[in-house]
Amino acid sequence: FTCHGLRGEGDGAFSPRLAGLDAGYLERQLIAYADGRRDHPQMGYIAENLTPLERRAVSLHYATMVEPRPNGQGVSLVAQRLYHVGDTQRGLASCASCHGERGEGIGPANPPLAGQPAGYVAAQLDRWRHSKRRSDPDGAMLRISQLLSPAESAALGVYAAALPGGPPSPESLGASP
Repeated sequence: FTCHGLRGEGDGAFSPRLAGLDAGYLERQLIAYADGRRDHPQMGYIAENLTPLERRAVSLHYATMVEPRPNGQGVSLVAQRLYHVGDTQRGLASCASCHGERGEGIGPANPPLAGQPAGYVAAQLDRWRHSKRRSDPDGAMLRISQLLSPAESAALGVYAAALPGGPPSPESLGASP
């Protein structure tokens, strides 16, 4: 709760909102921290000291929390276009194709982005760009992050944070590690 808040709301900067995220997704992330596919000293230490049963319990705890409302930050037209349309000249699919038009997340591997702190989203794109995060299917986020400029990543973080979100897609409800 020190970083993610008592209600799982995150810190508004670099610690993500966990409330309402899919339990299977959260558990997979804890496993990735524990085995080093996600590089973060504090989370790695915490995750590797949890048993598999404790990882599942923590994931279920956050998944059942009420999701906080998005923070309503500003809109960049460049980020809006990248998010909803992508950039075919650079081979970038839209963010919405995996994370939903409303930022709600689609499927068990694509978490909601709505309401996440803008700085957290941008920082994660940077971590993928530098292979500090390698837990995405088929390295898709590595490729995408390397095609985005740091300014585009920051703008996408602000845009995604302001999306309205919504209920997760039905297929994400059955996600498991």
